[in-house]
Amino acid sequence: MKLTLCGSIAFYPEFEHARDELVKLGHEVQIPELTKEAPEEFGGGKKVYLAKYIEENGGIDMFPADHHMWGVKTEAIRDHFDKIDWCEGIVVINPEKRGVQGYVGGNTLIEIGVAFYLKKKIYILNDVSSELSYKQEVRAMQPVMLEGDISKVK
Repeated sequence: MKLTLCGSIAFYPEFEHARDELVKLGHEVQIPELTKEAPEEFGGGKKVYLAKYIEENGGIDMFPADHHMWGVKTEAIRDHFDKIDWCEGIVVINPEKRGVQGYVGGNTLIEIGVAFYLKKKIYILNDVSSELSYKQEVRAMQPVMLEGDISKVK
């Protein structure tokens, strides 16, 4: 099956591990872009993890809505949506983040929504935390819960 992995970029090592396991099981897998080229004013040429870069450079409010950094983020989102369009199903990688077990962030939520809209199979590695106010929306999209076992992807 053609699969695209979704989740917070903070889980990149988990993406690589899940990709490797799924490939061993015969799946074709794409993962998110970890980095994009930094604009020249930020050193150019180097690769950056955008959310971390924004956080380390004063936070979201230091980058006004018309700042070209948002164009870089826009490209990353569109690139991942294209991967969701390409696949037959998504696998959400969602371990603990910031003390929240089964973390699903805002961007992952919209990726799940895109997959749902495109009628893709949705797999979620771990149960989504009840601390997240949108757990009901995730459940309404009727994902297959993998209970921590990536080999359950069929």
